[in-house]
Order: sequence, then structure tokens, then C-alpha cells
Amino acid sequence: MNVIQRIRYVLNAEASAIQSINVSSVYETAVDMLRACEGKVLTTGMGKAGIIASKFAVTLCSTGTPAVYLHPGEAAHGDLGVISEGDCIVVFSNSGKTREVIEMLQLAKQLGLGKVIGITSHSDSELRAYSDVILEMGDIQEPCPLGLTPSSSIAVMNAIADAITLALMELKGVTKRQYGLRHHGGYLGRVARDDNE
Repeated sequence: MNVIQRIRYVLNAEASAIQSINVSSVYETAVDMLRACEGKVLTTGMGKAGIIASKFAVTLCSTGTPAVYLHPGEAAHGDLGVISEGDCIVVFSNSGKTREVIEMLQLAKQLGLGKVIGITSHSDSELRAYSDVILEMGDIQEPCPLGLTPSSSIAVMNAIADAITLALMELKGVTKRQYGLRHHGGYLGRVARDDNE
């Protein structure tokens, strides 16, 4: 195996998967849903998709949209109680068939959960039945030599999350000062404060 060629292949595969996302009007609908959400934004996903969902939540928080990551496994043991009436949820699941995620969504509606935005690639995804809006990831081909390790799919999820976050931030008109207030420690906070002085 040529390591350099393999690395280039993986990077090109991930970049191609991102560029292949079909950005339709449904993305605008999803962003409008999050902007209009009367409660907080919840994010969820299992495994590596859950890590992207967790990162999405903290990026939303830092850009002016309060959000909380809800672990589907822990939801079954009491964490489902974080849901309040009017909350919205963004669900990351490539297959859309993950048992813990589907079970959580089935029960969450009983607690007053509002809009559900699903991010998935499988056309037979169960997640589709529980979502108000589906953001299509496209036909994902993983560059793993076994065709199993999620890398292109995770890159697509992360790119979609970032795009939603920054579009929402701009719609809300978040200023550098407001950004700085959420980053009082570290480099980003210093840059934002220096620009406002």
C-alpha cells in the first residue's frame, strides 16, 4: 500500500461527499425551525454521529443558540427528562435505524418535544417517520478499505452541522461583542473583545 496515495484518496473521498450534498430549500426550512424554536435545541446521535451531535450543540451555544446534547443511551435511564415542551431536536444518524435513537424519539413526543430535524442518508431510514424535516446526506461511499469505517459520512454530518450553525448565527445577527461574551477565556474571546474596544 502507498500511504500517500491512500491519504489523498480518503481526503478526496470526504471532500467529494461534502460537495455532493444536495442543498435544497429544505435546509432553509430547517434553519427557520431552529430560529423559531420556542424551547432549547437538543442534538442527538449514537457513536461517532453522537460526537458530531455533541460538537454541534457546543458550536450552537457559542454562536448564540442555546443547545444541549442528549445521549440516546442515557436518555433511557433518566436523561430524557431534559426535554421541555417546545424543544426542538436535530438527530444525526447515517442509517437512521439506530435502536436507541428511534426508541428515544418515540418517547420524547410524550414529553412535549417539538420539531424533529433528521440528518440521514438511507432511503429506508426509520428516522424519516419521526422527522418533520429530513436533511439528505446523499449517497455515501466510505473510503475505508472494508467499506465500513464512517469517515465520509461523518465529514458530511459535520459540514451540514457547521453550515446550519453559521447560517443561523448570521440570521440572528450575532455581533463580535456577543460572540466575545460567550468566549471570555482564550484566543477567540480576546480577538472579539479587542475588536470592540
